[in-house]
Amino acid sequence: MGDFDTTVGVLLLGLFLNTYLYGLVTYQFLVYRYTKFNDATWIKAMVGALFVTDTAHSAVAIYAAWEMCVTNYANPSSLQFVSWTIPFTAVATSVAAIITQYFLAHRVFKLTKSAPVVGVIGLLSTLGFIFGVYAGVRSGIIREVKNFAPLTPYVICWLGFQTCADLLITGVLSFVLARSRTGFRRTDTIINRLIRGAVQTGLFASIFALADLFSFVLHRDTNLYAMFAYPIGRIYTNTLLDTLNSRIELKMMNSNGVSENSNNTGTFRLQNQSATFAPGALQTVIRSDILVTTEVLTHVSSEQVDTKFGEDGFPADTKAV
Repeated sequence: MGDFDTTVGVLLLGLFLNTYLYGLVTYQFLVYRYTKFNDATWIKAMVGALFVTDTAHSAVAIYAAWEMCVTNYANPSSLQFVSWTIPFTAVATSVAAIITQYFLAHRVFKLTKSAPVVGVIGLLSTLGFIFGVYAGVRSGIIREVKNFAPLTPYVICWLGFQTCADLLITGVLSFVLARSRTGFRRTDTIINRLIRGAVQTGLFASIFALADLFSFVLHRDTNLYAMFAYPIGRIYTNTLLDTLNSRIELKMMNSNGVSENSNNTGTFRLQNQSATFAPGALQTVIRSDILVTTEVLTHVSSEQVDTKFGEDGFPADTKAV
């Protein structure tokens, strides 16, 4: 193992992963921007704020790599201190987390109508944001890595509250959506897609947050924590944009497909034929067709993919659950 594997090496890995995820953020943002969703202004503002935050943070991350590997190439002692890029990372990650969690808390309220549950999510998210900003600013004041021990309680609170909010959101959304299954394959397919999105929402962010936490607490003499800290904000934004853009897929699921069994909606034709014969010749043929239509499907143009969704971007059909 080289002398800088656990300092420069792991930091660069985190920056490479962050850059890759930012590419996905850019793609998903362009998909959202050029698809004609009729979202409320506050949703568009939220998406714009997240994209600006991610762009700024990704630019700062590239600068951090330049500062470490070029500016201080012949100055290994610089690794004993953190520059302003680390405090900025903590603040930017906290901003991305609280915006995403507030939006998902709004969805939880739409589904459950439970103010206490949403209140707990909001409290956890707000506490995570406060401790994250404080830990970031405090690290910029301390600067010297060997003196970071007093930061430990604040980092634990920051990432702990943030993870609890993510897992609570995931659990509530998955539970409520699972109870919404109807037995119709097409409807259940849509609900299963929403459940998958809910699990993705909290799972990946929680994994990286916990990895960041344990790396900081157990390996403070390395930059291992930075490998997980830099990409967390992009994970939040990617998750939220995927949630919004998945309405295209959900609309297609909702407007296509005729079921093939009795547990699903669709159209079935039952035919009954009978014939009477006279000696040597067919006298008459009686044929009756019974057309049974269990559901009428309407076509939705590709330019109005949000017609089945409310102004908050949530599928309208699930709001009454």
